[in-house]
Amino acid sequence: MNSFHLQIVSPDGMFFDGDARQVSLRTIDGEVAILAGHIPYVTAIGAGECRVYTEQSEEPRRAACIGGFLKVSRELVLIAATTMEWVENIDFERAAKAKARAESIISSDKADEHTLELAKIKLVRANTRLKVVENSKL
Repeated sequence: MNSFHLQIVSPDGMFFDGDARQVSLRTIDGEVAILAGHIPYVTAIGAGECRVYTEQSEEPRRAACIGGFLKVSRELVLIAATTMEWVENIDFERAAKAKARAESIISSDKADEHTLELAKIKLVRANTRLKVVENSKL
């Protein structure tokens, strides 16, 4: 199968720089899979799992990916993510506690609008992390 050059960057720096045969992730319009020869494409990234398939492995490398953009050109596929974490770096217990805290704030009638919106964002982030860990165990 053909491969393409993939770079994944986040505010923390270079996350991945190498050849891939496929990358799949959630955009704001739904799940997309990019293969070699894909047409030029730009879209915003949603919250979900990013799977990087390299030539070296049948199994993908999995990561939690939230926000940013995906740009596909002839020379490069670039993912500039707001948040990106390989599954092996996700602390499941910490994510579960973050989920519980966010749900508690959301269900409270005492939270102001700003706190409520922040809790909703944190809940999406925690749920994304937990789902990526669970998917890696399948």
